[in-house]
Amino acid sequence: MSDLPWGPALLFCPADRPERYAKALERADAVIIDLEDAVDPAARPAAREALIGSQLDPARVIVRINPAGTLDHVADLAAVRATPYRTVMLAKTERVSDFAALDGLRVIALCETAAGVLRAPEFAATSGVIALMWGAEDLVASLGGTASRHADGTYRSIAVHARSAVLIAAGAFGKPAIDTVHVDIGDLDGLASEAEDASAVGFAATACIHPGQVDVIRAAYRPSEEEVAFARDLLAAAGEQQGVFRFRGRMVDGPVLRHAETVVHRSEARG
Repeated sequence: MSDLPWGPALLFCPADRPERYAKALERADAVIIDLEDAVDPAARPAAREALIGSQLDPARVIVRINPAGTLDHVADLAAVRATPYRTVMLAKTERVSDFAALDGLRVIALCETAAGVLRAPEFAATSGVIALMWGAEDLVASLGGTASRHADGTYRSIAVHARSAVLIAAGAFGKPAIDTVHVDIGDLDGLASEAEDASAVGFAATACIHPGQVDVIRAAYRPSEEEVAFARDLLAAAGEQQGVFRFRGRMVDGPVLRHAETVVHRSEARG
């Protein structure tokens, strides 16, 4: 699976708070300037003007735009095309035709409705789509539900299913997947657990909504020194073996070697 061009911590920033843009980008690996849910509809025209007037590193900026078929979508695209930013996150992606107006842009398809999750493989197969992301709260709302999580903070089964479906769809077409935000800002232990799981199963990044979550995500995606040392030793031992072999009490075959290669790759990519 291909990597994202950024590190694993992607920080949302409301588009109507331009004084926060640079600070968010400084703290995170990339900033997602949000023209959709984070901005009151009445404030969106001013938010677009703020986006146009901003001067950030285009390589590390993602702009979340409103869903296709809305007037806000048209206005958002006009604003984006007046900037040097060329990566957009399309909110509530539901059909391939939603990408019709996005030529020349790198697109992250946000699968956060029932239709979006079902069609995730189609999105991943589409040229110009560089990644998939899923969203829990809008998904449950689209189903007529009221909560994506149990009282203890763990995801309900429908959210677990959607998360897995989007990850598998992305992987099937060699595209990276982004895990959704942990909305309980104070629950850093819960965030750490989810980000560690995301890294372990193959997500390329986790989105977040507060600067205090960034370091937790980075740590979760960064292999430990012990994990890296074991992976390097395993790969070195594999060079002297043919076929399946035993290493420090465990059976090693092709998939295990690929796991080790991923650990080493991540350690090098993330310092």
